[in-house]
Formats: sequence, structure tokens, C-alpha cells
Amino acid sequence: MERSTFVYDGDCAFCTRCAEFIERRIPTSARVLPWQFADLAALGLTEAECEQAVQWVGVDGVRAAGPDAIARLLGDSGPLWRIPGAILRFPPVRAAAWPAYRWVARNRHRMPGGTAACAVPAAHRD
Repeated sequence: MERSTFVYDGDCAFCTRCAEFIERRIPTSARVLPWQFADLAALGLTEAECEQAVQWVGVDGVRAAGPDAIARLLGDSGPLWRIPGAILRFPPVRAAAWPAYRWVARNRHRMPGGTAACAVPAAHRD
């Protein structure tokens, strides 16, 4: 693999808005793509993993999910973005990040840019 990859849920409007923000504002060399259009087998990911959280597959083979994936993405970015990436990896912050990530994931239909479709379980979406 020549580039690291950040994978998100392309069926979720909130996730898509976040991915668009990444592409516009965060200077990373990683590919940012919805899991629905990714070659999951080549990345070593499953649909179930991707439905649970965003995923990071590093060029070095390192994999991460949820806030750990976000920290990896930020660490792969410009100098200003590496700071919040390092903070997110700091053990006390990381410990708080997972419950916060899960709360956002459960409530993403209520987040800015979210839609009612974000609340529908992935298995039941069209």
C-alpha cells in the first residue's frame, strides 16, 4: 500500500460532512474514503469493523479504530494538526475519547449535518 487510508461511513451524512472537512482543512497524505467504496479485503477490514467506527490503515500496516484512528490521521497531517493528534493519544485523554466517540456515534443523527438516516442501523439502510 502506497498511502495510509482513513475509512468512514459514507451512508452517514454527519460522517460524510466530517470527511469533507478533513479533505478541505486537514493536510494529510492519507486517502479518505467511505468504506462502501473501499476494497476492505485489501485493507484487512470487515464491514462490521467499519460499521462500528472509523478506521485507519497505515502504510506501515498499523490499524486503528475510532478516536485512535482520528489521532493517527491527525498525526499524519500538518504541524498544527499533529498537536491535537498527540493530545488524543495521551492516555487520560484517550481513555475519555472512547466513551465520547461512542456517544457521538450513537447520536450522530442529532449532530450538525446529521440526518435521520444516520440513526438507521446500517443493515437496514437502502
